[in-house]
Amino acid sequence: MAIASPSTTTFSASFCCKRAESTHPTLFPSILPTQRAHRLPTRRFAINSRLNSSKFCGSLSPDNGGSQDFEQYELQHGFTGPMERLKKGSPVYVMLPADSVRKDAKVRRVKVLAASLRALVTAGVEGVVMEVWWGVVEREKPMVYNWGGYLDLVALARRCGLKVRAVLAFHQHGIGPGDPLWISLPQWVLEEMDKDPDIAYSDRFGRRNMEYISLGCDMFPVLKGRSPLQAYSDFMMNFRDAFRPFLGSVITGVQIGMGPAGELRYPSCSSQELAWAWRSRELGEFQCCDKYMLACLNACAHDVGMREWGSGGPIVAGNLVHGPDNTDFFKRNGGSCNTPYGEFFLQWYSGMLLLHGERICREAKTIFKGTEVDTTAKLAGIHWHYGTQSHPSELTAGYYNTSRRDGYLPVARMFGRYGFGLCCSVFGMRDVEEKQTNPVSSPEDFLKQLLLAARVCQIPMEGENSATFLEEESFEQVLKMTKFFSYGPGNPSFSFNFMRMDRYLFEQHNWARFTRFVRQMSGSNIFRARLDFGGDVHRTSMSDAVKAKSCMYILLRKKDSNPYPNQQDKSYSSTANTRSMYLTYSST
Repeated sequence: MAIASPSTTTFSASFCCKRAESTHPTLFPSILPTQRAHRLPTRRFAINSRLNSSKFCGSLSPDNGGSQDFEQYELQHGFTGPMERLKKGSPVYVMLPADSVRKDAKVRRVKVLAASLRALVTAGVEGVVMEVWWGVVEREKPMVYNWGGYLDLVALARRCGLKVRAVLAFHQHGIGPGDPLWISLPQWVLEEMDKDPDIAYSDRFGRRNMEYISLGCDMFPVLKGRSPLQAYSDFMMNFRDAFRPFLGSVITGVQIGMGPAGELRYPSCSSQELAWAWRSRELGEFQCCDKYMLACLNACAHDVGMREWGSGGPIVAGNLVHGPDNTDFFKRNGGSCNTPYGEFFLQWYSGMLLLHGERICREAKTIFKGTEVDTTAKLAGIHWHYGTQSHPSELTAGYYNTSRRDGYLPVARMFGRYGFGLCCSVFGMRDVEEKQTNPVSSPEDFLKQLLLAARVCQIPMEGENSATFLEEESFEQVLKMTKFFSYGPGNPSFSFNFMRMDRYLFEQHNWARFTRFVRQMSGSNIFRARLDFGGDVHRTSMSDAVKAKSCMYILLRKKDSNPYPNQQDKSYSSTANTRSMYLTYSST
């Protein structure tokens, strides 16, 4: 619970993590007491960290000042710099269905998938995004990997002339065994969770979230003698070795999952709830009550001489959909999030998340060094309290971002230090629509802050939509945010992952809008030469488009006409389904 503290109590925080090899335990972050650190001015609260110490990175808080890159950041917040024309050639990738590879590691509906990929080629799509599920590859036994279906998928994309971005997914997918898209963690991991429930995240009510292993036990051998970090590293190394012939040529990017839904965050609410939390304005709960997280919190509180601060996380609200001002921790006036206790807890909580991300980035950088693939990580697009002072839903997810403090710049700096790009969704969302139901929501302002942080740190950006959209307004919004990031001198690269491929994408009008969007993103050179793989892939031609259209039309006329039966169904008429494969193509 939140414990009030004397107003005179001050302290500074330093995340002391020993940079050691992954086979040795890394010390938990610790908070140093006042007598061992310089006293801070009462008007601001700073945090200096090895996580933020590099030749180009300063301190974590924007209040610290004195940093040239942060002055640039403030200027860019006003967007006062010189405007240059938008750089052409922002490629578009399309995410494959989540269940493209079955639980037995076989590709689902190969002929339909092949026809779909050929259609994407004719639209000018650069490549596809392939989710590689931990619960499929290493399903039954630790360190026994079955890459068969994913190798077949990459080979199929290669034959079609498409590049591949692989997402190494260390989380579960779906809401439970009854979900047709359900993909759990590996069975042997679930068995260990049954033996030790504290491997899973827990909130103050004792509710467990089993989407992703708690970062509190990153370095402990809780998985049959291996730590979670070692399990992730072994998976990445085996992936690298199995796909080595494709790395750098077909597989050009690897996104490393770092939390629920693959995002670097805490499961403050489940991924399914999070998809609709912006409608209900859910605050979320702090996920720090498993024994591993509590042990670290207790140790940090002991270091600052405030042992009572280590008994658990703050009490947010009895009802998670309460407004921030109805809670003792988040309310605008007198909220304990602005007290020394609140600052201590939020720095520890967000610092643990940052440390988890750095550990994985360090391992991935070593593993994929020399493979010529780009590595990226994903952040959550939590925007439904962005217009408030405390940004509560961001705080419970692990992003210490408020109206007075930038929580995304240190994350971007950390990714930049390890050569990672940044991926985020909500690119198709508009303030004008969201504010009709939630006046304090602002997906556009949230995204602008994140994009500017990426620009300051010079890290590549991958955009993504939070839900499948096919409306003209959503495509235009993506173009608008792409221009916001890409205008200006010397900006890093930008690309877009369209989420995701389903049968409605190929409806005639939807397909026309999508192909026009791809042209606008990629420039006019749509039918450009594809990958050079030694002669088996040729320049895309109109005959390829006709073959793809004919193949898909025949397949969809069969009795089982839905090539993606597990995607959410909509009330489309049979006439619409019949004409869905009469695609429009452009040679411009």
